[in-house]
Amino acid sequence: MSARILVVDDDAVACEFLQEALLRDGYHVEAFTSVSEALDRNLNDYDLLMSDIRMPDMDGLEFLKIVQARYPLLPVVLMTAYGSLETTMDALSMGAWDYISKPFSPDDCRALVKKVLELRDLRNNRTVLQPRTEKDDKFVGSSAVMVDFYKQIARVADSPASVLIEGESGTGKELTARSLHSMSSRRSGPFIVVHCGAIPDNLLESELFGYEKGAFTGADQRHTGLIESAEGGTIFLDEISEMSTALQSKLLRFMQNGEIRRIGGHEVRHVAVRVVAASNKKIDDEVRKDRFRLDLLYRFIVRLRVPSLREHKEDIPLLIDSLLARFGYAGVRLSSEAVETLMLYDWPGNVRELENVLQQTLLLSPFSVILQEHLPERFRHPEPSGNAGAKTEMTPLEAAQRDQILRTLIATGWNQTRTAEVLGIDRKTLRLKIRRWDLYKDRPEDDKPESPPGKER
Repeated sequence: MSARILVVDDDAVACEFLQEALLRDGYHVEAFTSVSEALDRNLNDYDLLMSDIRMPDMDGLEFLKIVQARYPLLPVVLMTAYGSLETTMDALSMGAWDYISKPFSPDDCRALVKKVLELRDLRNNRTVLQPRTEKDDKFVGSSAVMVDFYKQIARVADSPASVLIEGESGTGKELTARSLHSMSSRRSGPFIVVHCGAIPDNLLESELFGYEKGAFTGADQRHTGLIESAEGGTIFLDEISEMSTALQSKLLRFMQNGEIRRIGGHEVRHVAVRVVAASNKKIDDEVRKDRFRLDLLYRFIVRLRVPSLREHKEDIPLLIDSLLARFGYAGVRLSSEAVETLMLYDWPGNVRELENVLQQTLLLSPFSVILQEHLPERFRHPEPSGNAGAKTEMTPLEAAQRDQILRTLIATGWNQTRTAEVLGIDRKTLRLKIRRWDLYKDRPEDDKPESPPGKER
């Protein structure tokens, strides 16, 4: 069934133009030259409303408010010959799905209508966002920090060496482990994940090493352990720091000689398995507190640290695009103000928190353009310094970046365009870093313009 479109414009010629343009694509189009005529209809019968903004009987934005209150699921596209940034922001923040300035061509009109209707169908048919699949398991980011991390993964991926992955929650430790496996000669073998913190210690031992029939009450048959099941592949021990020191000693013996013995059994088996582990706790601190065995730590030949999101905020726009595509919302975009707001946040929950924020925003904001006003409450009025998230100490890398940017700004006489060129970054990233680190306060008083911080002279 073709979509039903309602057009409201006080210009009869404009109504006729839209009807002719949209009829070519098979849409059923009705047009009215007054808002009152349109409001006499049941707008639930339509799939899309296109309304002019400047009309004599009622302003289009006021009309939008009424439609939003009575028909909240009806997509609305606003049109005007008097377009401005302020009008656009008002229209989108009030709930318009999109906005088009007159004059526009029939092709532009049809393309916009097609996009909005596709987005409407997508939202109506999707009650949950698409789950992650294996093809989605890849890092996104082109910053220097992430490129260096990719190089570290590539260097050790095909080595049989055991690897300990450290990093905050939500940074992608399991994704790192999967990358190590998929880039190694063991890629055709199994990749088995064990969530150490989710399994009671007495059960974890039997899950890892297996048991013989009759080894304990309820052991009515032989059980092959997960380490043995990972033969020829990789076993990933997530949150290994949650494992008891007693069980750590048994894991240590396996890592020393590659041999296991099922609980209740006498046969010793040699298993060729690569061990990769992860922890969101600082392992060195756990060792000092006698919660992690130092000799087990030494069995991990390589230690990798996954960068936190606040260390590579310049990758946030790429991450947003990637997540929107994975969720099935490739037709949605975030306004520059919304993206800038997200880049000023410190992301204590890292990429996982960014994913959660986007999911929440997409489900609650049925618009093709997401504004700052559509973001969750904590992002709508960010602190000027950019510390909207948990306050964290500046890392050594961030401190070095801050000093380099400040020195370059001083050398160029605070010319942001030239500074960005010298540093090899875009001006938007430079402005964000100036605001985030409050660099403007280090500018000499006699060299400060009257314009606000971040503005060019």
